[in-house]
Amino acid sequence: MSRIGRMPVVIPAGVTVEIAEGNKVTVKGPKGQLSMDLPVEMEIKIEDGQVVVTRPNDLKKMKSLHGLTRTLIHNMVVGVSEGYTKTLEVNGVGYRAAKAGKKLTLTLGYSHPVEMEDPEGISTAVDGNKIIVSGIDKQKVGQYAAEIREKRKPEPYKGKGIKYDYEVIRRKVGKTGKK
Repeated sequence: MSRIGRMPVVIPAGVTVEIAEGNKVTVKGPKGQLSMDLPVEMEIKIEDGQVVVTRPNDLKKMKSLHGLTRTLIHNMVVGVSEGYTKTLEVNGVGYRAAKAGKKLTLTLGYSHPVEMEDPEGISTAVDGNKIIVSGIDKQKVGQYAAEIREKRKPEPYKGKGIKYDYEVIRRKVGKTGKK
């Protein structure tokens, strides 16, 4: 049995979970509402304040869908109750980030500033050299943070670029002079 799939998802106070036909799960909480169509093969039930996911048989596909379905429901519950954040750091001389309305402007050593519009349901904040991406959908937060990082990945010689706050850049030794 899937260790993750077996674990029930506890529904915190202030969060409601509704399961419609075709396994359309809607989660409402203080931060907003998320809904997702989950695999119809899985059986999703609410039992005494917990969401329980069971699988019909032990085929390889069902085993993999079991843990996935439970994790997606858990991510939705955490998203509407607490939300998700990712922090990026901008490192480099002259590299800057600025926020105006829903527009994030990045100065990254290109001949032009890079402008990015915040997607629906995602907000960004700039604090010095840090960019904080937050929202209720874990997938969208991670995707937008990855798109920002993609504009100038950190390089291994000086460490310039945009990196996640927890990321460690493995530094390389530069070239040495001629003897």
